[in-house]
Formats: sequence, C-alpha cells, structure tokens
Amino acid sequence: MTTRHDCEALDAQDPLARLREQFALPAGTIYLDGNSLGVLPAATAARVHDVVTREWGADLITSWNKAGWIHLPQRVGDKIGRLIGARPGETLAADSTSVNLYKVLSAALEIVGRDAPPARQRIVSERHNFPTDLYIAQSLAAQHGFTLELVEPDEIASQIDERLAVLMLTQVNYRTGRVHDMAAVTRAAHECGALTVWDLAHSAGAIPVDLNAAEADFAVGCGYKYLNGGPGAPAFLWVHRRHLERMDREQLWQPLSGWMGHAAPFEFGPDYRPAPGIARFACGTPSALALGALECGVDTVLAAEPLGGMAALRRKSLALTGLFIRLVEERCTGHGLELVTPRDEALRGSQVSFARAEGGYAIVQALIERGVIGDFRAPDVLRFGLTPLYLRFADVWDAVEQLRQVLETGQWREARFNVKAAVT
Repeated sequence: MTTRHDCEALDAQDPLARLREQFALPAGTIYLDGNSLGVLPAATAARVHDVVTREWGADLITSWNKAGWIHLPQRVGDKIGRLIGARPGETLAADSTSVNLYKVLSAALEIVGRDAPPARQRIVSERHNFPTDLYIAQSLAAQHGFTLELVEPDEIASQIDERLAVLMLTQVNYRTGRVHDMAAVTRAAHECGALTVWDLAHSAGAIPVDLNAAEADFAVGCGYKYLNGGPGAPAFLWVHRRHLERMDREQLWQPLSGWMGHAAPFEFGPDYRPAPGIARFACGTPSALALGALECGVDTVLAAEPLGGMAALRRKSLALTGLFIRLVEERCTGHGLELVTPRDEALRGSQVSFARAEGGYAIVQALIERGVIGDFRAPDVLRFGLTPLYLRFADVWDAVEQLRQVLETGQWREARFNVKAAVT
C-alpha cells in the first residue's frame, strides 16, 4: 500500500516543485479542477492592477501604442505557440473557443469546397465531443450544406474516406481524458483528401503538442484551463502556414470579417480587405485586461522550459494521475467507482475520471465542502484534474483519503449535497 510518507518523499525529489510558488493557492484547499479553471497566478493581480491604473488610468488611449495593446493578440499568441508546436506568426489569442472554432471550421469548409468533389460533404466528430464544438459544427453544416456525423472514438478510422471533408476532434476528451494520436489521425485524414480541426482545450499546457510536426490544419483552444488565464480568458487559434499562405494568395476571408482583421484597420475604408497571415483571423477590439491576465497565466507554463518544458510536465502529470488511480483503487474499493480514463499512459491526459451509477454530483459536493475541489460531468462522471505546475503528490494522497471518508461514511447522501447549482 502506498503511504502518505511515500508521497512526501516523491515531493521532496520533484524537480518541478518550485513552480508551485508561482500561484496564489488558497490555504486548506486541494485543487483538482485546473482542467476547468486554472489557479490564480501570483503575478496576475499586480499585472491587471497595472493595466487598469497606469496603462488605462494614466496613459489612457495612448496605451494602444505605448503599452502595445494592439499587438497583444499576436504577442500572447506566439507565447502559446511555444507550447503547441507553432512557429511565430501562426497563433492568435482572441475571442472564445466557440467563436474561434466557427472561424477555422468555416475556413476549412471553404478550402474543401474549392478543392473537393461534391460528394465530400461530411464533417465527422466524436459523439461525446464537448457540446460547444458540436453545436458550432451543426450550425455550419446547416449553413453550408454539409452533414455532421457523430461516432464513437473507436469508429473514427472507419469514417475516414472519400466522403470526409473535415475531421473535427478534441485531442483530449473532456469527460474521459482519452488522448487521440494527432499525427496518425491527421495523416489518415490527409491521405483521403480531408482536413483536420483540433480542439486543444484539454491539451495546451497539459500535454506536449506539436501541431506542425503532426501537419495539422487548424486548431483552437481556451486560455482559462491549463493556461491559467482566468475565468473567461481569451482563447486562441492556430492555422498551418500552408493555409495562411493560400488564404493570402486567394484573398480568402474568415467569416467574422471585423475591423481588426482588416489589412489596414485605421484607414477606415468601407470595403473589407483581409490582413495577411494569422492577423486575418482577428475580429473585434482585443481586451487588454483579459490578455494581460492570460499572458501571466501562459508565463507560468513557460516557466517550466528551463526545467524540461512540456516533456517534464508530462512526466509529472502521468505520475500524479497514475498515483491517483492506484490510490483510489487501493483505498476506495467496493464503492462503485469505475475508471473511465485510460490506464495506458499514452492515451491518458492530465485528468482522471471515474463513473458511478449513483450520487456522483453529491460526492463531488461533499468533497468540495472538505476542501477537495473536483467537478462532475453528467450523467455520471466524477472528474479530477491533476495539474503538475502546482499539485503535490501528498495532495493526491490527502484528496483520496477525503474521498474514502465521504464514501465510507455515506456523507454524500445528505440533502444539501444533492441540490444542484446552476454550474455543476
């Protein structure tokens, strides 16, 4: 049996331990929900205060030039690019994941429509992909005369054929934590003439990603999970250079042709002319406050670069998730928890999910009252994110001990834990 002393020994040997000092962690809380909202970086409050009081308060509109507000989407985008295998000038931090998915999926469908025979009319995605991705795809399919077909993960390979236009997948499934092999899936899609759109919401900052090595086409992701950008932080999008160059040559628009995506926005001309490269995917005025906070969050992940970068974070992540699985199965046996996250490390993201036929939501609420914050995903998943930047091995042991007590005492059956709030 693994003991707490064993976990403390792992913490003492952890080469990434000092990265925890970057965060303002609440006392008495074990935070296992960084896959939904990352922890507040210690630098963020001062950064936002400076943007508010000096850049906005004192310098006012001059900060668009003086503080470089106008360049924040590209500057922060390039920092995110270092975490996802992007070259400079391929990533833009802006808008929300949903809005960015609308932009890049529209662009993908436009390119396919120009190249492909009429029979290539299918968008394929996972049945249990995150709902916003499916809703956006439903909307675009209806607008452009495509069909959206949803399949199980093990059925994806059989759906890659001459009828496929775009394969739209989330690299790490939000419920199960299962990881797709981006390079292999993208290669198969390209061999049949289709394009790929990847959602990196549970990948960026959590696992090593190399979009260029995988020859991916388009990608999106959010800034408030593993990138620690704060609630509602700007998202990001990435486009392979071959598509950016083609869009430049053929003057292809993205569908939200706002003024910040114009080639010369301050000419104030009446006709749209797309900006070159990734800048054409900008739309409205960037939020200096939100992008300032997001940059602080991204910097907490980049701080791991001298310590081995994403590869080192991945090693610790797998050690944490493996420990969590092992401890739950050692200490919580007989309580109806069924592991739905892959045991195979190559297939596992930075989270662990267990299904339980009864009481999943209430168990999570009881844990939260005890200072262990995870979350619940309908209909039956208890989900725990294990973020290596700030989580300790002893925290994992303590969290599982609290879970054991909640299950063995039946505390979760108390009425107050079974009343669902607006956000679950």
